[in-house]
Amino acid sequence: MFDGRFRANAERTLKPVGQQLKRTGITADHLTVIGVLMALAAAFAIGNGSLRIGFVLLVLTALPDVLDGAVAKASGTASSRGAFFDSVADRFTDALLLGGVAWYLADTEGGRAPLLPMAVLAASMLISYERAKAESLGYNAKGGLMERAERLIALALGLVFSELLVAILWIMLALTLLTAVQRFVKVWKQATAATPVLAERPTMRTRVRTRHADRRVARSTQRQVRRRSSLRPPR
Repeated sequence: MFDGRFRANAERTLKPVGQQLKRTGITADHLTVIGVLMALAAAFAIGNGSLRIGFVLLVLTALPDVLDGAVAKASGTASSRGAFFDSVADRFTDALLLGGVAWYLADTEGGRAPLLPMAVLAASMLISYERAKAESLGYNAKGGLMERAERLIALALGLVFSELLVAILWIMLALTLLTAVQRFVKVWKQATAATPVLAERPTMRTRVRTRHADRRVARSTQRQVRRRSSLRPPR
């Protein structure tokens, strides 16, 4: 939701920052790697119960992810390779952060509580796959109530207000699944409108009749050719 509505404004705001970072020699790939390392540190901090430190590291994880696109555009290095690398890094970062939350809940809550962030992770992977598959088929699957930006914001709130962490995870799960349904319906409608009406598939009996008719036509043509040859005067 935020990603779609505010992306243009964010890109205009971050354009000067991207120009400044380009002059330092930092590339978009460097920022992507820094984001992954920050996510790894955040996962360890959260898993060890240092939620406030985890919050700070989560913010430091999100910043490079916001800035890498601006740097790529400023330096003229935006490419499909960079987009692929960034997308894979985002999925890995999500796994690290929610894995850290599962680790924390295993120590503090026990029972089945660690399954909750893993369910959020699975749902987030589903909506990412829906978008990737839809775009590979030429359809648009962007949008939804709980995209990656919303998940990071919600997780940050859960780290600050730890007593609400489990409740926030439940909300994240519900809204992420709703987003999956939204994207499925959106792509389904596009695909349905683009699919041509298929002709009725011929039955086995129809195919046999057609084959026999073709053979009769071929035999009749051969007889006519032989008859004409026999009537042709010798030269």
